Amino acid sequence: MKAMVLHAPRQPLRATEVPTPTPGPGEVLIQVRACAVCRTDLHVVDGELPKPKLPLVPGHEIIGIVTARGDGVERFKAGDRVGVPWLGWTCGVCEYCRTGRENLCDQARFTGYTLDGGYAEYTVADQRYCFPIPDSYSDAEAAPLLCAGLIGYRSLGKTGDARRIGIYGFGAAAHIITQVARFQGREIYAFTRRGDREAQEFALSLGAAWAGDSESLPPEKLDAAIIFAPAGDLVPLALKAVGKGGTVVCGGIHMSNIPAFPYELLWKERSVCSVANLTRRDGEEFFALAPRVPVRTTVQTFPLAEANEALNRLRAGQIRGAAVLVPGT
Repeated sequence: MKAMVLHAPRQPLRATEVPTPTPGPGEVLIQVRACAVCRTDLHVVDGELPKPKLPLVPGHEIIGIVTARGDGVERFKAGDRVGVPWLGWTCGVCEYCRTGRENLCDQARFTGYTLDGGYAEYTVADQRYCFPIPDSYSDAEAAPLLCAGLIGYRSLGKTGDARRIGIYGFGAAAHIITQVARFQGREIYAFTRRGDREAQEFALSLGAAWAGDSESLPPEKLDAAIIFAPAGDLVPLALKAVGKGGTVVCGGIHMSNIPAFPYELLWKERSVCSVANLTRRDGEEFFALAPRVPVRTTVQTFPLAEANEALNRLRAGQIRGAAVLVPGT
């Protein structure tokens, strides 16, 4: 099969012919129909996440069709459409797994990082960590839901019942979760790179109450903020924007160092927390909710062979919504 393969960090992916994988016990073989390009893929390719499997097929927002089953597979049959997320396997027996916190499992394996992912014509995945996909979404439209949607949903949950929510970094996750938040009757305040009027107008078109530069203060104090951009210097800015008792949620798997800031910004019961991975319950809840909103994804598609171009455009902030690789085009 054809795949785009990472052989060393900070090097372009190489188009490579590799053997089609064979599903092991509990695994399904999936013909990839679409795989969204996530900022986490950039962190892997750019060497910001340590010790990836090498050589590696990146990609963890996969939509495809089950074509074969390994021994013991009962959840899916050939022809079923499924989605494969970032969290690809957990031990199931540690304290975290046994208490509903499988996202924190010490032995966890991750699609497109420690397991081969979806920048390919086929992939294999653990049946336990695949999701049925609502019929209302095309393959390309559904792909960003598998990480941008799921991590966005978990990040939104960390804000509790906050009504006024700031979002820093208006990319794939932000454009999805803004729709969910508006459906829930919340207000969204969008913060973008300085002078990025296109991103600000995009946020306003999705129902944001206000949009401005990250250095700006919103017109009123926020109840919470979510930071999707991997920039640690946004944490003090977000703390300054939230009111007393407010929460700042760091939604990415990687972030640059957070600079020192005066305790006054944290005082009065403000808090900072992070989001790690996702759970299967997150997926079940989100895929039941998304068609009701309904969440509509904005996507820009690329042939599989143009994965490097998609990554470069994402790195440069030139993607509105999400980039999606479509094998066979």
